[in-house]
Amino acid sequence: MFERFTKDARAVVEAAAGCAARAGTDRVEESHVLLALLDREGSRALFALAALGLTPSRRQAVARDLAEVRRRGGLSRADTDALSGLGIDVAAIVSRVEEAHGQGALAKGRAGGPGRWSGRRPFSRGAKELLTESLRVALGRRDRHIGDEHLLLALTARPGAPAEVLADHGVTYESLTRVLYGGGEALAG
Repeated sequence: MFERFTKDARAVVEAAAGCAARAGTDRVEESHVLLALLDREGSRALFALAALGLTPSRRQAVARDLAEVRRRGGLSRADTDALSGLGIDVAAIVSRVEEAHGQGALAKGRAGGPGRWSGRRPFSRGAKELLTESLRVALGRRDRHIGDEHLLLALTARPGAPAEVLADHGVTYESLTRVLYGGGEALAG
């Protein structure tokens, strides 16, 4: 499938592995793909994000929001709201675990810190499913190749932390589709 990726999309996938390395995680996650997308310059996905108000200067806010989800052990806001309905206070649990085991103790996939991992980082199941979803998005648009915009659309189409964080910043599947493919908004070039 990787041969169907455009140069920009390949660069995003490769940069996602770099994001995982800098974070010291043992797997490339969907959030790493999102951060890699935000680091690109002059790409179709970045143009669409900027058209929706998510400019490179707001990358830190997205990274901070993703870190907060990671701190909660990957639980989305919807997950924590559902648990709250059952009388479970996730914030209190996170605080107690961090008191006992240190800040970030619930963050998944630690590899012992940056620089301690040798070889290639595998992609998590969710990240692999994201790549497959990007193929479905491209085929659904009748596009021959998978571009970085398809990766971004796939991120917003899948439930989970990246889609939730993007929605919090005004980026949804529907709004991206309008910007990228028409429907009253400027077309991404």
